[in-house]
Amino acid sequence: MYRTTAQRGFSLVEVMVVIAIIGILATMILPNVLGSQEQANKQKVTADIVALENALAQYHLDNGMFPTTEQGLEALVQRPNMDPQPRNYRNGGYIKRLPQDPYGNDYLLLNPGEYDDVDLFSAGPDGQPGTDDDFGSWMIGQDEQNN
Repeated sequence: MYRTTAQRGFSLVEVMVVIAIIGILATMILPNVLGSQEQANKQKVTADIVALENALAQYHLDNGMFPTTEQGLEALVQRPNMDPQPRNYRNGGYIKRLPQDPYGNDYLLLNPGEYDDVDLFSAGPDGQPGTDDDFGSWMIGQDEQNN
């Protein structure tokens, strides 16, 4: 006459064991995933800087000068309207559009540069130039030598 009904669900111990297993897996996997994201961001910045350096080299060949800091990289997309004016600016510019760094910021140009004739760089995750997380054209050769 007495019927026992089976209860469905998990006990507290079972739930805690599952949470502990998920926590252990997360501590092993997350550092690898986060490291991969940082490496991917660095590779994107490197590829973008190389492409922008090539466009700057063409600009320099045609005009005998690099864009000024004030003209910025926008001078690669459309003819600057401030002095010094480029003398042989290419129709259509030197690049279709300017890429943004992986952090959503514009790449920056410094002319004259601190490390080379011109410095081309990303201000990094904080978006502030002149901080330790900047990544620039002067670092590309060093980075390959360190690997």
